[in-house]
Amino acid sequence: MFKKAFEKLKAGLSKTRKNFLGKLGDLIRGHTTIDDDLMEEIEELLISADVGVHATMTIIDRLQNRIKIDKIKDPSLVEGLLKAEIAALMGEGSYELDLSAVKPYVIMVVGVNGVGKTTTIGKIAARLKQEGKHVILAAGDTFRAAAIDQLEIWADRAGAQIVRSQPEADPAAVAFDAVDAALARNADVVLIDTAGRLHTKVNLMKELEKIKRVVQKRLPAAPHEILLVLDATTGQNAIQQAKLFNQVVDISGLVLTKLDGTAKGGIVIAIKDELNIPVKLIGVGEQVEDIQDFDPHDFVEALFA
Repeated sequence: MFKKAFEKLKAGLSKTRKNFLGKLGDLIRGHTTIDDDLMEEIEELLISADVGVHATMTIIDRLQNRIKIDKIKDPSLVEGLLKAEIAALMGEGSYELDLSAVKPYVIMVVGVNGVGKTTTIGKIAARLKQEGKHVILAAGDTFRAAAIDQLEIWADRAGAQIVRSQPEADPAAVAFDAVDAALARNADVVLIDTAGRLHTKVNLMKELEKIKRVVQKRLPAAPHEILLVLDATTGQNAIQQAKLFNQVVDISGLVLTKLDGTAKGGIVIAIKDELNIPVKLIGVGEQVEDIQDFDPHDFVEALFA
């Protein structure tokens, strides 16, 4: 199972790996010694891969220190050294969802339009059902009838139950009813969909605060998890979205979708460096099983595979 998941991750990062490692190999082959020009070119490559300026500076500083301390002269060794420094920055361990603490475990899912939020909820629901969980979906994106219908399709596909209302209904009321139903039906998990918020619109962000507040009236500790879905193809804008959403609803984890659709998967490194919010899940394909727990060690291995 692990090997299959790693191969999917490796395949999902193929565009990034080709863009990053291919260019890195060209840079290294173009130099007979490790000099300032090579370091500057590697720095530019990291930034172009959306690793971010701060993370890039940290990696380059550590790389140069290692080269100096170990008195390394051979450029062919740089790739291995760079991998080690990125791995050190990413750290160890994974941050998968822990649903054992409480029942029902309430997960609120937020994000701007177009990031794959509803699809992500459907994939999580399908995975949880495969694990034997009783799952209820809350169709809290009541501003779009199509969103409610889309979530209902996913509920059917995943074998989950759904709590929905009419378009334009109060999203907070839908979330409340879903938690109430979960308590009555002894469900394990509630996944609350929300409207695709324009993160620059304060009034819309306030609606998320209301959903959280109303849910807590039925289950004081809920939501136990607030996941922000980010589209990896949006690059540095994803970091700005995370900062703004986190100011409103205290994001507990990130879901990074469409990693297979970008050549700039270095955004994962930038997120790790700039945000104190763990990436918990990543999307590396269109299939239901293509959502995975994020493991920084596996990410680095797949990136340099």
